[in-house]
Amino acid sequence: MVDTGFAAFSTTVDRTNRVLKEIESAYGWPKERRNHSYAALRAVLHALRDRLSVDEAAQLAAQFPVLIRGIYYDGWDPSRVPQRMDRDEFMGRVRREFSYDVEGGMPSDLAAVVSA
Repeated sequence: MVDTGFAAFSTTVDRTNRVLKEIESAYGWPKERRNHSYAALRAVLHALRDRLSVDEAAQLAAQFPVLIRGIYYDGWDPSRVPQRMDRDEFMGRVRREFSYDVEGGMPSDLAAVVSA
């Protein structure tokens, strides 16, 4: 566990690192590619958040560790949601925010992030 000197911060950093490690494990990425797992998490969370109503987005966010909740809400404009997206538009949105190539493509990216 990371020791930040403040238990609530240490806990949320630890929980966030566990989620990122699960994403890395799903792809076989080494820890040195942590930026990839972070970018994948961020892209999927933002696309999902913008697809939900304000109430649904808040209910989902309440389930996340504090640090992931901050990633989720970063840049959010609740006056512009929900955005209607079909599957292809949703995948395109994730692809625009996640610029790395992923073996297996976007569907596997979504699966890895959602299961983490």
